[in-house]
Amino acid sequence: MVLSSRQSEIVELVRKFAPITGEQIAERLGVTRPTIRSDLGLLVMLGYLDAKPKVGYFIGPAFPDEQAGLAPIADMQVREVMGAPVVLRDTATVSDAVVALFLENVGNLTVVDATGSLAGIVSRKDLIKATFGNPQASSVPLSMVMTRYPNIVTISPDETVRKAIGKMIEHEVDGLPVVQQGVNDGGVKPEVVGRITKTTIIKLLYDVIK
Repeated sequence: MVLSSRQSEIVELVRKFAPITGEQIAERLGVTRPTIRSDLGLLVMLGYLDAKPKVGYFIGPAFPDEQAGLAPIADMQVREVMGAPVVLRDTATVSDAVVALFLENVGNLTVVDATGSLAGIVSRKDLIKATFGNPQASSVPLSMVMTRYPNIVTISPDETVRKAIGKMIEHEVDGLPVVQQGVNDGGVKPEVVGRITKTTIIKLLYDVIK
Protein backbone atom coordinates (compact mmCIF):
# COMPACT_ATOMS: atom_id res chain seq x y z
CA MET A 1 0.00 0.00 0.00
CA VAL A 2 1.18 3.54 -0.78
CA LEU A 3 1.32 5.71 2.32
CA SER A 4 0.24 9.34 2.13
CA SER A 5 2.77 12.04 2.84
CA ARG A 6 1.29 12.61 6.30
CA GLN A 7 1.35 8.89 7.10
CA SER A 8 5.00 8.75 6.03
CA GLU A 9 5.76 11.71 8.31
CA ILE A 10 4.00 9.96 11.19
CA VAL A 11 6.05 6.80 10.69
CA GLU A 12 9.27 8.82 10.58
CA LEU A 13 8.32 10.69 13.77
CA VAL A 14 7.61 7.41 15.56
CA ARG A 15 10.85 5.89 14.30
CA LYS A 16 12.79 8.85 15.67
CA PHE A 17 10.96 9.62 18.92
CA ALA A 18 9.26 6.37 20.05
CA PRO A 19 7.59 6.00 22.42
CA ILE A 20 5.54 9.00 21.37
CA THR A 21 1.88 9.73 22.08
CA GLY A 22 -0.75 10.64 19.52
CA GLU A 23 -0.97 14.12 21.01
CA GLN A 24 2.80 14.61 20.61
CA ILE A 25 2.67 13.40 17.01
CA ALA A 26 -0.17 15.81 16.23
CA GLU A 27 1.71 18.69 17.87
CA ARG A 28 4.83 18.04 15.80
CA LEU A 29 2.74 17.89 12.62
CA GLY A 30 0.90 21.08 13.53
CA VAL A 31 -2.53 19.43 13.48
CA THR A 32 -5.10 18.26 16.02
CA ARG A 33 -5.22 14.75 17.44
CA PRO A 34 -8.58 13.93 15.75
CA THR A 35 -7.08 14.91 12.37
CA ILE A 36 -4.60 12.03 12.48
CA ARG A 37 -6.75 9.47 14.33
CA SER A 38 -7.65 7.58 11.15
CA ASP A 39 -4.03 7.67 9.92
CA LEU A 40 -2.78 6.21 13.20
CA GLY A 41 -5.47 3.53 13.17
CA LEU A 42 -4.59 2.50 9.61
CA LEU A 43 -0.85 2.41 10.33
CA VAL A 44 -1.43 0.20 13.37
CA MET A 45 -3.75 -2.09 11.39
CA LEU A 46 -1.14 -2.46 8.62
CA GLY A 47 1.59 -3.19 11.12
CA TYR A 48 3.65 -0.06 10.47
CA LEU A 49 3.04 1.06 14.04
CA ASP A 50 2.35 -0.64 17.34
CA ALA A 51 0.45 1.09 20.17
CA LYS A 52 0.68 0.51 23.91
CA PRO A 53 -1.95 2.07 26.19
CA LYS A 54 -0.65 4.91 28.39
CA VAL A 55 2.76 4.62 26.71
CA GLY A 56 2.43 5.61 23.06
CA TYR A 57 3.35 4.46 19.59
CA PHE A 58 6.27 2.29 18.50
CA ILE A 59 7.47 0.99 15.15
CA GLY A 60 5.43 -2.05 14.20
CA PRO A 61 6.44 -5.44 12.79
CA ALA A 62 5.87 -4.44 9.16
CA PHE A 63 8.31 -1.55 9.29
CA PRO A 64 11.67 -3.38 9.13
CA ASP A 65 11.03 -4.46 5.54
CA GLU A 66 10.18 -0.89 4.58
CA GLN A 67 13.17 0.39 6.52
CA ALA A 68 15.48 -1.95 4.64
CA GLY A 69 14.18 -0.54 1.37
CA LEU A 70 14.53 3.03 2.58
CA ALA A 71 18.02 2.64 4.03
CA PRO A 72 19.85 3.14 0.69
CA ILE A 73 17.91 6.37 0.14
CA ALA A 74 18.52 7.60 3.67
CA ASP A 75 22.24 7.03 3.25
CA MET A 76 22.49 8.87 -0.08
CA GLN A 77 24.41 12.13 -0.08
CA VAL A 78 22.35 15.31 -0.31
CA ARG A 79 24.22 16.28 -3.49
CA GLU A 80 22.61 13.28 -5.24
CA VAL A 81 19.03 14.41 -4.63
CA MET A 82 19.11 18.19 -4.09
CA GLY A 83 17.32 20.61 -6.39
CA ALA A 84 18.43 23.97 -7.73
CA PRO A 85 18.10 26.84 -5.23
CA VAL A 86 15.61 29.63 -5.87
CA VAL A 87 17.73 32.70 -5.21
CA LEU A 88 17.17 36.43 -4.91
CA ARG A 89 19.57 39.24 -4.01
CA ASP A 90 19.20 40.89 -0.61
CA THR A 91 18.40 44.13 -2.47
CA ALA A 92 15.30 42.58 -4.08
CA THR A 93 11.98 43.71 -2.66
CA VAL A 94 9.13 41.99 -0.88
CA SER A 95 7.15 42.35 -4.11
CA ASP A 96 9.90 40.54 -6.03
CA ALA A 97 9.85 37.74 -3.46
CA VAL A 98 6.08 37.28 -3.64
CA VAL A 99 6.25 36.97 -7.43
CA ALA A 100 9.14 34.50 -7.22
CA LEU A 101 7.35 32.32 -4.64
CA PHE A 102 4.31 31.92 -6.86
CA LEU A 103 6.21 31.50 -10.14
CA GLU A 104 8.56 28.89 -8.68
CA ASN A 105 5.87 27.30 -6.46
CA VAL A 106 8.18 27.10 -3.43
CA GLY A 107 7.74 27.80 0.28
CA ASN A 108 10.82 29.93 0.79
CA LEU A 109 13.59 31.72 -1.07
CA THR A 110 17.33 31.81 -0.55
CA VAL A 111 18.74 35.31 -0.27
CA VAL A 112 22.35 36.06 -1.24
CA ASP A 113 24.56 39.13 -0.94
CA ALA A 114 26.57 40.94 -3.60
CA THR A 115 29.26 38.22 -3.52
CA GLY A 116 26.73 35.42 -4.01
CA SER A 117 27.14 34.18 -0.44
CA LEU A 118 24.21 33.07 1.70
CA ALA A 119 22.70 36.09 3.42
CA GLY A 120 19.37 34.72 4.65
CA ILE A 121 16.11 32.91 4.01
CA VAL A 122 12.72 34.49 3.41
CA SER A 123 9.56 32.41 3.83
CA ARG A 124 5.89 32.94 3.12
CA LYS A 125 5.42 33.57 6.83
CA ASP A 126 8.09 36.30 6.75
CA LEU A 127 6.33 37.99 3.83
CA ILE A 128 2.92 37.81 5.50
CA LYS A 129 4.35 39.42 8.63
CA ALA A 130 6.01 42.15 6.55
CA THR A 131 2.93 43.00 4.52
CA PHE A 132 0.21 42.73 7.15
CA GLY A 133 -1.05 46.24 7.85
CA ASN A 134 1.80 47.84 5.91
CA PRO A 135 0.74 49.29 2.53
CA GLN A 136 4.36 50.21 1.74
CA ALA A 137 5.70 46.71 2.32
CA SER A 138 6.02 45.80 -1.36
CA SER A 139 9.04 48.08 -1.73
CA VAL A 140 10.82 46.91 1.43
CA PRO A 141 14.16 45.14 0.67
CA LEU A 142 14.45 41.50 1.63
CA SER A 143 17.39 42.31 3.90
CA MET A 144 14.84 43.90 6.24
CA VAL A 145 12.48 40.92 6.52
CA MET A 146 14.59 37.78 5.98
CA THR A 147 15.96 35.44 8.63
CA ARG A 148 19.67 36.18 8.57
CA TYR A 149 22.58 33.79 8.33
CA PRO A 150 23.88 32.23 10.57
CA ASN A 151 20.46 31.93 12.26
CA ILE A 152 19.49 29.44 9.54
CA VAL A 153 19.55 25.65 9.49
CA THR A 154 21.64 24.42 6.54
CA ILE A 155 22.98 21.13 5.23
CA SER A 156 26.14 20.38 3.28
CA PRO A 157 26.11 18.42 0.00
CA ASP A 158 28.26 15.71 1.60
CA GLU A 159 25.82 14.99 4.43
CA THR A 160 23.19 12.27 4.13
CA VAL A 161 19.49 12.44 3.36
CA ARG A 162 18.95 10.88 6.80
CA LYS A 163 20.73 13.86 8.36
CA ALA A 164 18.62 16.29 6.33
CA ILE A 165 15.40 14.60 7.49
CA GLY A 166 16.58 14.79 11.08
CA LYS A 167 17.32 18.49 10.80
CA MET A 168 13.94 19.26 9.22
CA ILE A 169 12.11 17.39 11.99
CA GLU A 170 14.22 18.82 14.81
CA HIS A 171 13.92 22.43 13.64
CA GLU A 172 10.40 22.07 12.19
CA VAL A 173 11.28 23.50 8.78
CA ASP A 174 10.05 22.50 5.33
CA GLY A 175 13.42 22.65 3.58
CA LEU A 176 17.13 23.34 3.91
CA PRO A 177 19.55 25.33 1.79
CA VAL A 178 22.48 23.19 0.71
CA VAL A 179 25.65 25.10 1.49
CA GLN A 180 29.35 24.60 1.00
CA GLN A 181 32.19 26.87 2.03
CA GLY A 182 33.45 29.08 -0.80
CA VAL A 183 35.95 31.89 -1.05
CA ASN A 184 34.52 35.36 -1.71
CA ASP A 185 36.26 38.71 -1.23
CA GLY A 186 39.29 36.93 0.16
CA GLY A 187 37.33 35.17 2.92
CA VAL A 188 35.55 31.87 3.42
CA LYS A 189 31.79 32.35 3.11
CA PRO A 190 28.79 30.02 2.71
CA GLU A 191 28.00 29.34 -0.94
CA VAL A 192 24.51 28.11 -1.81
CA VAL A 193 24.64 25.12 -4.19
CA GLY A 194 21.15 23.63 -3.87
CA ARG A 195 18.13 22.95 -1.70
CA ILE A 196 16.43 19.90 -0.25
CA THR A 197 12.80 19.96 0.89
CA LYS A 198 10.14 17.73 2.41
CA THR A 199 8.75 17.34 -1.10
CA THR A 200 12.13 15.97 -2.21
CA ILE A 201 12.06 13.42 0.59
CA ILE A 202 8.45 12.39 -0.04
CA LYS A 203 9.18 11.78 -3.72
CA LEU A 204 12.15 9.58 -2.78
CA LEU A 205 10.02 7.60 -0.34
CA TYR A 206 7.24 7.22 -2.87
CA ASP A 207 9.62 5.65 -5.38
CA VAL A 208 10.35 2.92 -2.81
CA ILE A 209 6.91 2.21 -1.38
CA LYS A 210 4.69 2.65 -4.45
